[in-house]
Amino acid sequence: MSAEEVDQLRAAANEAFAVVPSSVPHVKGNAATRDKVELGRMLWFDPRLSASGILNCNSCHNLAAGGTDNLETSIGHGWQKGPRNSPTVFNSIFNVAQFWDGRAEDLKSQAKGPIQASVEMAATPEHVIGVLKSIPTYQDRFRTAFPGEADAVTFDNVAKAIEAFETTLITPGARFDQFLEGNVAVLNDQEKEGLKLFMDTGCVACHSGVNLGGQDYYPFGVVERPGSDILPPEDKGRFAVTKTASDEYVFRAVPLRNVELTAPYFHSGKVWNLEQAVAVMGVAQLGAELTQDQTRSIAAFLRTLTGEPPRVELPILPPSTAETPRPEPLVKNSLDQGDAVKTQNSVR
Repeated sequence: MSAEEVDQLRAAANEAFAVVPSSVPHVKGNAATRDKVELGRMLWFDPRLSASGILNCNSCHNLAAGGTDNLETSIGHGWQKGPRNSPTVFNSIFNVAQFWDGRAEDLKSQAKGPIQASVEMAATPEHVIGVLKSIPTYQDRFRTAFPGEADAVTFDNVAKAIEAFETTLITPGARFDQFLEGNVAVLNDQEKEGLKLFMDTGCVACHSGVNLGGQDYYPFGVVERPGSDILPPEDKGRFAVTKTASDEYVFRAVPLRNVELTAPYFHSGKVWNLEQAVAVMGVAQLGAELTQDQTRSIAAFLRTLTGEPPRVELPILPPSTAETPRPEPLVKNSLDQGDAVKTQNSVR
């Protein structure tokens, strides 16, 4: 690729994409103050918010593993398996909506879902507030983070604090961002060719903007619907939200930032190899049988989207008190102690 062609490619890329900012984005109606972010960090890691006392937000969105759990579908309360692959939390602030079907309009709404979902943390707002109000340090933290409120310890404020923390989970500095900013030598020839193919074959139609996706909804299988081994027929995507026939098997276009860290792929989590995922999308969305070289080049480009992960220190959580609600047992009372131990050991 000549220098002129590279400059043209970079110009076209700057029209379609945007650099991940290095500063925390502003959220309307929920300023990410230092105190609120710190409270959100504590809540993110606190398993006492779950019914079992074992799970927390980080269980499914592991900040040490690309902001996800690297499982086909997440394991939740009582060892239940969730219905969909856990999307990364990194850069989620840039998505138009949250969850694969976009049912949460923002991160604050999204934060409430997993806490209450029976297949995830399985808690109630009453349980969460009972835990937090039983711990003096948390009461102080909420009053500081939400000054002027007569009762600062509310479920809404729990969600706002977690949202504030999540706005800090951005990954700037990817090699692709450096390319957009003018360092054209940071990508090798194969990666540049992959970027050109990504744009020329039509991938950019769904995966554009700062997050290379996350901005709109598309059928999984615009040209050819994948088989049931990848697209489970019982999961009809956005149809569950809108009840509109045209939304069957429609999902939010997955954001591709840090995609090399977030296998397995698709909402079903059935594909573990990035090259295979690219090939599936070529057939299903573009109607194109990509060659091996094309698939490898596009995958090479996608690996340049890995940014600098935020440095998040594990918080020291305040101790429980005698008034703190105790977690639910994870085994049925009908099991004797020996059976309980056997059951627990079998799932580790």
